Amino acid sequence: MVIRKAVIPAAGLGTRMLPITKSMPKEMLPVLNKPVIHYVVEEAIKAGIDDVLIITGKGKRAIEDYFDRSFELEYYLKERGKLEELKEVEEIGEMVDIYYVRQKKPLGLGDAILHAEKHVNGESFAVLLGDDIIISEEPGIKQLIGVYKRYTCTVLGVEEVEWSEVEKYGIISGEPLGEGLYEVRDLVEKPRREVAPSNIAIVGRYILEPDIFDALKAVKPDKNGEVQLTEGLRYLLQQQKNIAAKRIEGKRYDVGTLEGWLKANIELSWGVRL
Repeated sequence: MVIRKAVIPAAGLGTRMLPITKSMPKEMLPVLNKPVIHYVVEEAIKAGIDDVLIITGKGKRAIEDYFDRSFELEYYLKERGKLEELKEVEEIGEMVDIYYVRQKKPLGLGDAILHAEKHVNGESFAVLLGDDIIISEEPGIKQLIGVYKRYTCTVLGVEEVEWSEVEKYGIISGEPLGEGLYEVRDLVEKPRREVAPSNIAIVGRYILEPDIFDALKAVKPDKNGEVQLTEGLRYLLQQQKNIAAKRIEGKRYDVGTLEGWLKANIELSWGVRL
């Protein structure tokens, strides 16, 4: 089974990074000389994906402009003989086929995924969150694709986090299968430490099958009116659907937080050790 399409949700308001995200999408914050979302798109491309859908929202036009051609800039660089910079700028505009759809209201990750239903057109697809950078020898999402080819089911990217951090993540309860694999038995969204079933957290990389759309339509929004992807996945489990989880090998940076963004810049400037 081939995964050809990737969905990158990038419609969040970036409240954890205010005030800078008041006027700049968090996905466009620089990590060294590239914005965060550039690393995410590159990961998808290195995994063999050739079709990317970015879910945007209000104030996210900078993302579209970044991946578009900039003929005035290209002309300027060419006229001044800045050929190395010209090549780099041209390559950004030709990285991969990128499409956009707007999530008009911030109604949660599950709602953002629902906006991709028409585009994926019945295929299984990859999801890469737009504020997670994964540095690894084998692209993080490609590691999940390998598991999908083996089991042909929904696959979640996970990692072990500190117990003090479990309230920030979706947490799985799973049966270890060896080689960093788990058969998922249950999922809990941001549980309190004392009731968390484990410290194995979902970390922003997924391979989803098209049945996720019916699941997301079936679940009720949370107290904030948001549709949570975790609840859609729990619904699939209740329908006796198989879900696997794969511990991603590599270094992950949650650049949607000030601490994670600073850490990514510092460590990548020195060369992260995997």
